[in-house]
Amino acid sequence: MNAHRPGPHERPEDPGRRDELFRQFAAHARAERPDLAQLCLLLAAVADPALDANGIDLAQIELDELAGRLPYGLQGARAWALALAELLGERCGFVGASGDYRRLESSLLHAVLRQRRGLPILLSVVWIEVARRAGAPVYGVALPGHFVVGFGDPSEHVLADPFDGGRPLTEEDAGLLVAGMTGAPLDESMLAPARPLEIVLRILNNVRAWAAARPEHTDVALWAVDLSLLLPSHPARLRYERAQLLVQSGQFLHGAAEMEEYADVIGGIDPETAETIRQRAQAARALLN
Repeated sequence: MNAHRPGPHERPEDPGRRDELFRQFAAHARAERPDLAQLCLLLAAVADPALDANGIDLAQIELDELAGRLPYGLQGARAWALALAELLGERCGFVGASGDYRRLESSLLHAVLRQRRGLPILLSVVWIEVARRAGAPVYGVALPGHFVVGFGDPSEHVLADPFDGGRPLTEEDAGLLVAGMTGAPLDESMLAPARPLEIVLRILNNVRAWAAARPEHTDVALWAVDLSLLLPSHPARLRYERAQLLVQSGQFLHGAAEMEEYADVIGGIDPETAETIRQRAQAARALLN
């Protein structure tokens, strides 16, 4: 019988390690040119205590090695897209499946590199980082509900779907993906290149969604919110979400205090919502009685 292998969220945490990872994450997020792979790996290290500095370096080296396996002298966006599909999709077997949405590891770059499986956005990160290292004109495309990659000038719309092994996507294909996820038509703005920090925030949103469906993993939701708040640009409502998570984890006074701070921030804009939040803060404090 095989022994149970603990998932990232099940492994013990080394005291002080997380603070250092948060410090590094914040520093990289505020860099002039944020390193997408490093940010994803620091995020993964918060989730997985087994991922240390050496493991992060090895993951970066693997991305370098994959890039070195691409043909030399490729010209044109379509040639790059086909070469990445042949290397990563066919030869290396990077692909996604519906079951990957149920696994936290599908949002962790080191695990995706090891298992060759992941969410569309993480598989796209692999494509982006491998292609970028090889000199390809590559970018992420944050379609609603399904992340893909683009090559060349964004106006060309040379798109590929790493989740489907690198299947080429026409603009009509992209429209069908969007319609299937949202019921709305494709808008030209949806094809704009996604910036690294936007990609990282979307990955953290996925982690939060995973944890929200599993109340026993409030700790995962909390660190995902905390990392999101370290990004230079993030939704203000995350501060209220953090307060709610603190209450859910039994930190009633701390959570109530953060609710009241958030209520003070939005009080001048939305006094009715602010008052509702203050009442919830009082209810959280009452849980101690």
